[in-house]
Amino acid sequence: MGQKDKHHNHPKSADGKRLDKRFYFKELQNLQMELVKMHEWVKEKRLKVIVIFEGRDAAGKGGVIKRIIQRLNPRVCNVVALGVPTEKEKTQWYFQRYVSHLPAAGEIVLFDRSWYNRAGVERVMDFCTNDEYWEFLRSCPRFEEILIHSGIILIKYWFSVSDEEQEKRFKERIADRSKNWKLSEMDMSSRNRWIEYSKAKDEMFSYTDTKVSPWWVVEADDKRKARLNCIHHLLGMIPYEEVKYKKIILPPINNEGYVRPPITDQTFVPEVY
Repeated sequence: MGQKDKHHNHPKSADGKRLDKRFYFKELQNLQMELVKMHEWVKEKRLKVIVIFEGRDAAGKGGVIKRIIQRLNPRVCNVVALGVPTEKEKTQWYFQRYVSHLPAAGEIVLFDRSWYNRAGVERVMDFCTNDEYWEFLRSCPRFEEILIHSGIILIKYWFSVSDEEQEKRFKERIADRSKNWKLSEMDMSSRNRWIEYSKAKDEMFSYTDTKVSPWWVVEADDKRKARLNCIHHLLGMIPYEEVKYKKIILPPINNEGYVRPPITDQTFVPEVY
């Protein structure tokens, strides 16, 4: 049951070099096949799973989420990445806008950032009051206990990246036009407030890294290792078995009595390629 640990011989070098590219893609493919089995098991057994991804800007959260969902059914596994709260949402109970995205039976929800925004960016950038911040730290563990006691499997990952690696990734985004959209004024502000974010993270962990709902820290300076390690760990957190399906036999098409309309009546996309 669960992910079999077949990966004892990882070619990690003592000098910290990245994983071999061929090994990385082969291992990723193996893990993605296990993810398919796991998400089919979640659907079959009507489990409810939440996975939270938090960490500094450019820590690699989006990259691992993309690799997780790449081969999965979006009706079973979907991503929630909420934007800035509306004026109405600002007046609601803080957790309210997240509750509507919680999984139903047979679903997995991946939160690309979550309710922990209050303990991070909102705290550092003064987007919440001091009272709102401390109320969050007091109520968050209880909120998560309620979710877990209701039958939800809750898994929390913190992606840890060094100052030097974050700077390198920011520069790559600046130089690559296809990645410019990933940068925001908030990202630049986070560079100026590195220490404040570190203190906020430490404070957050002291309140919310509990036995009932622990944080799992992913060393993320090497993207390839971070992705494989996170996916491998996730598979181990959800005991699963391969769902056995009946063999699918493709039936023949019965097109008797059908006459296709003239092709000239339809409008086609130009064949540029």
